[in-house]
Amino acid sequence: MPDSVAPDRIAAAVDAVFDRQVAFLQDLVRFPSRRGEEAPLQDWVAREFARRGYAVDRFTLADVGLGGHEKSAPMVDVDAAGSVQVVAAHRPKNPTGRSLILQGHIDVVPEGPEDMWTHPPYAGVVRDGWLYGRGANDMKAGVSCMVFAMDALREAGLEPAADVYLQTVTEEESTGNGALSTLLRGYRADAALIPEPTGHALTRTHTGTLWFRLRVRGVPVHVARAQEGTNAIMSAIHLIQALTEHTRQLNAAAASDPWYAAIPSPIKFNPGIIRGGDWASSTPAWCEVDCRIGLLPSMEVKDAMAGVERAVKDAAKGDNFMANNPPEIVWHGFQADGFVLEPGSEAEAVLAATHQEVHGAPMEERRSTAVNDTRYYGRYYGIPALCYGPKGEGNHGFDERTSIEDLRRCTLTLAKFIANWCGVNPR
Repeated sequence: MPDSVAPDRIAAAVDAVFDRQVAFLQDLVRFPSRRGEEAPLQDWVAREFARRGYAVDRFTLADVGLGGHEKSAPMVDVDAAGSVQVVAAHRPKNPTGRSLILQGHIDVVPEGPEDMWTHPPYAGVVRDGWLYGRGANDMKAGVSCMVFAMDALREAGLEPAADVYLQTVTEEESTGNGALSTLLRGYRADAALIPEPTGHALTRTHTGTLWFRLRVRGVPVHVARAQEGTNAIMSAIHLIQALTEHTRQLNAAAASDPWYAAIPSPIKFNPGIIRGGDWASSTPAWCEVDCRIGLLPSMEVKDAMAGVERAVKDAAKGDNFMANNPPEIVWHGFQADGFVLEPGSEAEAVLAATHQEVHGAPMEERRSTAVNDTRYYGRYYGIPALCYGPKGEGNHGFDERTSIEDLRRCTLTLAKFIANWCGVNPR
């Protein structure tokens, strides 16, 4: 830092811009940026970046040749040309420090029945020290932290001495293609930090994720003669039970995994969406179930996919109808590897020291049974990839919320991390 009072100047600057940060986060939450509906928010974010004087790159998933990369995932009911990504670049005239990517996703999962929320899911209500809304915690809070960490440095009369790229991406909740697209676009740095809501802990490792759709057929008859037909929904339930047993076996093997042995049942299976049938008094002729299953970082995606296929095939053999009319597995969405951030990187050391300075305690680590975007930077492109962010509750559930005070503390941590990692110069 250019002088010894810079840390105090940064803390004062975070406080000075904090009301604007909370208002910014409320605006982020008020955009219902569900999958395929993110473009209006991304256009707003691009304007906010441009107003701050950044060089702004707005592009879509159709612009980067995703299909040419082995780790791109099949899109789910989304037009790539409508999936907008935004990168804002801070580039000093004479860079001297270490460069940094700050990345956050702005896509959110569906909110479910609105009448089951205490506050409307896209109102951005602030109450009793919490900000409520779909995406408020996962992860628009982190996006506001990275934007206003940079704003705070500017407020303090400083700027990073190296290139910093602020990236807002889509598809984190379904494919990861948004993160991949920024790398295919050519953006690289000496480190990357993704401020997912980790409660100020470092994500040491995350599991991988597969999405797939089971398609089952049946023979429809009037329910009065149900024994003469078949029931596709009941057949699908049979497959779900088989996959539940498959997951139990995977978790038994996970007890010897070096990273996940201490985590109870780290591989999660979820039948998340079910559709089927046409009439309550007819046995259903069709059923589709959208499923998610995890895999450990030590597992290969192709092997995990093969395991699912075997479990479904074996279960179908025990059903008179499915034995001759095999169910179909459609692979779409996530085909995501797990990732381990190996200890010892300089970026982690700087973050740990910064956390200690701000929080007065050592930085803790977590081992996640959900996926995040760090795998693209760390596993595929060799960029030290840190996942560390604010504190909140209710991800993917009702009354999702983020802590206002932890938002401030995380912003201060990120601002000081940027200064410590990149170096700073007077503006």
